[in-house]
Parts: sequence; structure tokens; C-alpha cells
Amino acid sequence: MRRGGAEIVAIDARAVRVAMNEPFSIAGGSSTALETVFTRVRLADGTVGHGEASPFPAFNGETAAQSERQIKRAGARWLSQDAASWRTRLTELEDLLPQGAGAARAALGVALLDAWTRRAGLPLRALFGGASDRVVSDVTVTLDGADAAFAAARRIRALGVRMVKIKVGFTPREDAARVAAVARAHPRAALTLDANQGYGPSHSLALVRLLRARGIVPVLFEQPAEADDLDGLIAFHTKSGIPVAADESLRGRADALTLARTGAAQVFNLKLMKMGVLEAWDCALIARAAGLGLMVGGMVETPLAMGAAAHLAAGLGGVRFVDLDTPLWLAKNPTRGIGFGRGGVYDLSGVKAGIGVTPRNTVSGL
Repeated sequence: MRRGGAEIVAIDARAVRVAMNEPFSIAGGSSTALETVFTRVRLADGTVGHGEASPFPAFNGETAAQSERQIKRAGARWLSQDAASWRTRLTELEDLLPQGAGAARAALGVALLDAWTRRAGLPLRALFGGASDRVVSDVTVTLDGADAAFAAARRIRALGVRMVKIKVGFTPREDAARVAAVARAHPRAALTLDANQGYGPSHSLALVRLLRARGIVPVLFEQPAEADDLDGLIAFHTKSGIPVAADESLRGRADALTLARTGAAQVFNLKLMKMGVLEAWDCALIARAAGLGLMVGGMVETPLAMGAAAHLAAGLGGVRFVDLDTPLWLAKNPTRGIGFGRGGVYDLSGVKAGIGVTPRNTVSGL
């Protein structure tokens, strides 16, 4: 560990716009450019940690401008505080930034932990348990026509990726044709579906029936009903036999406990941008205690936030579903360090301290 104090002496936040090479479309809307906020925490000994706030307005209405204001307001309360007491700092953050400010929570929390683990000479994954040093991500086929889905699946196959997530939200018949196109283009891939609340349970069941008639059985269906329709999630799983992943239904610890108690989901999708580091970590522990599976995903993010999420997944271990592919949609990488590799692999073995990702100064100014 480096000599000198671990007191937090400065926190900076700067909004950055990153062009995308194509839109990222889900049932709730589309993003054509990444609006993110790079965040920096500096300690008294000169150690610097980096984080990122990348909300996706189509997902939950959060914006980068809101996140930047929240980061600056909450960050001011951390000045002169001890970064080594990181769990206390993360708990304070939840009081300063309530649910609905997940991206700002994530940016500050990740920057704090990046700084502390850099100072301690530990890779971030060690903090979460250090179970492994690599994870393998899927790649998403966004909400577009069957021809575009076929072309996307061909590209995914060429990347050596073996799991494909398909966004759905048109009609069951249209989506069945899109999923079938993906299966033709990448016949050995495991397929997961994600409705992002764009379907009710009856539509989700209709889609599954159409796919089974084609010999296609998804390994997971994410959010096949609206967030608060727990009965719909239960009914879908009971009638289809397909595991349900809770995404929009999982907003924090209270939701995790309810989902576990009711059996409304078999997999929790953990996203740092939804709830911040500490609450996402606690939701993972709730899932493990209840015998449920885990997914680690994200919004549209750079390799900085995705890298932090990869450390979470690797540190926890046993995360079957990893969805950290959105750097592929960026026209230019505004960071340096680890990232999405061949086969969807995030190889963290070379990271000796922190996340192993930093913003490029020419882009971020940090």
C-alpha cells in the first residue's frame, strides 16, 4: 500500500458524448449516441480512481445531465473522508442518492473502489471475492428486422461468441421470425430473449410457442412481463418452463427479497447503473442465499463501467449470464485498458490493481 493518506481530496465529473456506430434499440426506445459522465476520485497520497455514469433514458428515464449534478452534489460530502472506510462511504452514498440515481451511485462508488484497490495494490475483482480472473459475455441483437438480425448474428458468430441475447418487442410472429433468423445464422449459439417490459406474459408465451414449433428453445427470458407484474412472471415460468431473469423488476434489495420469496424470477440481472455498487452486491448475496442464478449486465457503457462490472462478475464467480457487450456499439473507444475480447472474453488476469481501465485524457479531460 502506498504511503500517505487515504483521505478523499478531490472529486471531478465531466460529461462526455461518444458517437455510436449504430443505434442500440430496445422495446422502450433507442440510443444513437452515448452520453456518459466520467468521474474521478483523488486521494491525499495522489492515488486516482475512475468511474462512469452512463444512464440509458429509454430504460428508466435517467439522463447524464442529472447524473453529473448528482455526482457533484454527493461527491462534495465525501471530501476529507477516509476512502479506506469504503463500505461506510458507499452506505452514505445511498442516503445521499436515493433509488433512481443509480448511475451517479455507480460512478462515485466505482471510482472510490478503483482508488482504494489501486492504493492497496489489489485488482477490483479481489474485493468481490476473487473467484476468477475472466468472464465471457454474450452479444446482443437489438430491436430491428429479421434481415438485420440475421446479419448481426453472422457478425456475432465471427467474433467467436457463443451466447446471443435477442431484444424482442414487436409482435410475437415478427419476433419469432427474427429469433429464427438468428438461429439460422448462428445455429450453435445459446439464445436468450429480452422483452424489456415490451411484452405481457401472454405475448411472451405466444412467442415461446411459436419458437418451439420451429425447434427453438431459449435458455432464458428476461423481463417477459411488466416490472410489477410478479404474477405474470410466475405464470410465464410455470407455463413455459423457461427461467425468468428479473431486470426492470429488480430495483434494489427490497425487490430482490420479494422476487426471491415469491419465486417470480430464477435469475437476477445485476446492473451497477441501476442501483450502484453496494446495493447490486447485496442483491447478489440475496440471490445466492435463495439459490437463484445471476446475470451481470449494464446499460450502454464504455469499457470503464463494463470493466468494473466484469470484475464484479469474476469476483463473485458462478455468474452464468454475462451481458457486457455495449462497447461494440461505440464508434471510438474513449478509454484505455482491458475490454471486450475475442469470444466475448474479459481477461482480467493482467490487472494487478483497480479496474485496469482509465479514460483517455484527450477525450475525458480527467
